[in-house]
Amino acid sequence: MDFQAGILQDGSPMESLEKQLICPICLEMFSKPVVILPCQHNLCRKCANDVFQAANSYWQSRGSVISGGRFRCPSCRHEVLLDRHGVYGLQRNLLVENIIDIYKQECSSRPLKKGEHPMCKEHEDERINIYCVTCEVPTCSMCKVFGAHKDCEVAPLQTVFQGQKTELNNCISMLVAGNDRIQTIISQLEDSCRSTEENSEAAKRELCARFDALAALLEEKKSELLQRISCEEGDKTGFVQGLIRRYKEQLEKSSQLVETAIQAMEETGGATFLMVRPPNPTPAGAHMGIVEASKGGRLEKIEHGYESMDAFSVSLDHLAEAVRALDFEAAEEDEEYFDGEEEEVEE
Repeated sequence: MDFQAGILQDGSPMESLEKQLICPICLEMFSKPVVILPCQHNLCRKCANDVFQAANSYWQSRGSVISGGRFRCPSCRHEVLLDRHGVYGLQRNLLVENIIDIYKQECSSRPLKKGEHPMCKEHEDERINIYCVTCEVPTCSMCKVFGAHKDCEVAPLQTVFQGQKTELNNCISMLVAGNDRIQTIISQLEDSCRSTEENSEAAKRELCARFDALAALLEEKKSELLQRISCEEGDKTGFVQGLIRRYKEQLEKSSQLVETAIQAMEETGGATFLMVRPPNPTPAGAHMGIVEASKGGRLEKIEHGYESMDAFSVSLDHLAEAVRALDFEAAEEDEEYFDGEEEEVEE
C-alpha cells in the first residue's frame, strides 16, 4: 500500500506527526524552528528567545547587539552556552520546516469531515464558533441568537483562543525562567552544603590538633612533676636508710656489750670480774664503756613529719574551671552573614 495513501485514509499517523511538530512552549506548530545543540530538541525561534531573555536578565539585548548567556532546554533541562548572537546563533532546522510545509499542504487538501470540528450540544448542526465572555465557555451562533447565551457578551472564538494562548505562552516562559532560577538556587545550596561539610571537617581536625597539643603539654608537665617527687622520695629514703644502717651497727655493738656485761655479772670473784673486757674497750675502762653505751646513742634523728610529701600538692581547680569554660568564639561577621541569608531567602 502506498504510504501517502495510508496517511490520507487513516488520521492517527497524521495526528502522531502533528504531535511531533508542536512547540513545547507555545503548543503551536513550529515557526522558524531552531535546534538546540547537543540535545537536538526543537523550539520556535521566538519562543526560544523569550525563554532565553526571561532566564538571563543580565544578558538582555542592547540595541542591535545581543550578548551571550546560558540557555536551558525546556524539554530535557540540558544547558548550553550561547555566543553573542544568543538564540539567533542557533541553527534553524530546515528539515522540520519542510515537513511542516508538507503537512500543512496535506491537511489543506483533505476535506473537512463532520466530527473533526466541535459541534454544539444544543444545536447538533451548528459548529462552536464564538466564545461567551460572560459564562466563559465556547458556544455557537444559534445559542447567542436564540439560546441560553442571547443576553451574554460574546467574542470571536479565534480572538479569545489567540489571547489565552499568548497568555499561556507567557506563563510557560515565566515558569521555565523561574525553574532555571530555582535550579540555580538549588545548585548554590548544594555547593554551600558541600562547603559546610568540608569546613566542618577542617574545624574538627584543627580542634583535635589543639586538644592533642594541650594533652601532650599536660602529659609533659605531669612527667616533670612526677620526676621531682621521685627525686625527693629518693633523697629522703636514702637518708633514712643510712640512718637505719648506722642504728643497726650501733644495735649490734650494743648487743655484744650486753652479752659481755652478762658474762661479767656471772663472775663471783673480784679479780676475775675486773679482768672481763668488752670488745673495743674504751680508754676509761671496760665497765665505763658499758656504762657509757647504756646511756643511749648519739646518732642523728629525723624530724616529725619528715616523711610527709604535702609540699608536692598541686591544685588543678582553676584549670578544670578553664576547661569547663572552653567554648567557640562567635564572630560578629558570622551573625551578620546569617541575617543576610534570611533576608535573601525571604526575597
